[in-house]
Amino acid sequence: MPYALYTPAAADKLDFSPAQSLTVIALCALTALISNMALAVFNDGARPFLLDFIRGNTRRGEMTAVSFGLSAGFVFGLGAPMALSTGVLNPWLLFLPTDILGLLAPRRWLAPILGGAWGAVVVFGLSGANNAAHDLPVDFLTAMQEMATPILFLFLLFPVIAIASQFGRVRGAVTFTVEITIVVISMKVWPDQFPGALAMAAGVLMLLGFALAKDLRARRAAAAPPRPADAPGAARIPVEGKADDEPAADPMASLFGANAERLRRHLPWFALLGAVLAAVVNMHIFGGGEATSFLVAKGDYGEAAQVDFYRAFGFLPLIATTALASGAYQIVGFTFVYPLAYLAPNAAVAAVGGAVLFTVEVLALSYIGKGLTMLPSIRDASDHLRSAIGKTLEIAILFGAIAAAAKMGGGLGITLVGGLYLLNESIGRPIVRLAAGPAAVVVAGIVLNVLHWLDLFTPLKG
Repeated sequence: MPYALYTPAAADKLDFSPAQSLTVIALCALTALISNMALAVFNDGARPFLLDFIRGNTRRGEMTAVSFGLSAGFVFGLGAPMALSTGVLNPWLLFLPTDILGLLAPRRWLAPILGGAWGAVVVFGLSGANNAAHDLPVDFLTAMQEMATPILFLFLLFPVIAIASQFGRVRGAVTFTVEITIVVISMKVWPDQFPGALAMAAGVLMLLGFALAKDLRARRAAAAPPRPADAPGAARIPVEGKADDEPAADPMASLFGANAERLRRHLPWFALLGAVLAAVVNMHIFGGGEATSFLVAKGDYGEAAQVDFYRAFGFLPLIATTALASGAYQIVGFTFVYPLAYLAPNAAVAAVGGAVLFTVEVLALSYIGKGLTMLPSIRDASDHLRSAIGKTLEIAILFGAIAAAAKMGGGLGITLVGGLYLLNESIGRPIVRLAAGPAAVVVAGIVLNVLHWLDLFTPLKG
């Protein structure tokens, strides 16, 4: 189907083969165990708190409460609705609960049991929920497929937002023009391919180019001849208790080095994690992001690989710095495992590639941290990318939720979904914006079915 207006075919029934089910259960068991060992968690917000937990300054119950508070909204508001509407698993549904269960388990042997149990709930329980929801008079899961087009076609503009934020409105407008031009040409020349992939590539390359040029200019300026006040022989103010040529101690460098060494000591666990994760992704039952879940559902694995590859650059510095500061890595690494596994010819090759990739990532952490300090504009560009991804998806998911509301309930559906979203905003946003739209669609769908049973609402035809 051409991508001019993308609505996937009917969602899969979430029926997994025995091999797929066992691999997902094994992955959930492993991620819960690794969380229990405080080696890695999926929630980036929880990772900075793990340093105190590793040192024994925070109790297990307190750490579990932090993880649950940061994760629950994403699990039930984003992870579950996205899986039910696309028929594809996602990291919020699998790994945020295993973060919590792993931290909760008082004994190490219990963590993989709890994680595996969650994996079993997902692979066996979602199918029944999916079938039951599709049998309702108001099929809100099929309506949620309307979210695909806004998410895919607005998400491709996140480099525009990042460039405008970091380098100003002129360069942002130029990038917007370039991306729209590429989309128009792609839709004309390659109508069956997702046009956002090339547009995103151009936008990310332009951002990195602007950032690298800024860093190079700064380096040239720093290498310029010193001013008279800085010339050799100029007066220098001595520091009491410190030799003139003695380098200042850097406590952060010492901490980063110790934490990097801690992760390297557990390298076999990360290699195993990379192998099992890559195998699950290669089975094409898993999407690494909001946009890629719909692409995987349609079978466009090449486009999904491109989208997740570009997205990874927005999170690499955050993952690297929090891992070095806390001594705990990201469950999915730098997320480059996603494109690798999408494109691997089979699960065995993907597993080998995932193990090698995670090994290289952990070994390279210290070097990546040092490199980020030498390229401040590149680091800032990544921060702007990550922020732009969040802002873009908030708007895209909201638009998609409104489209789903109109599909399942017309004006009443829009009132319910829009009203629930606004209510969430007005009471302090107990559900984060990314999850508020899908959660509102699910709640509104249930309400519309209740109204139908009370003979107060007639489902829309088609």
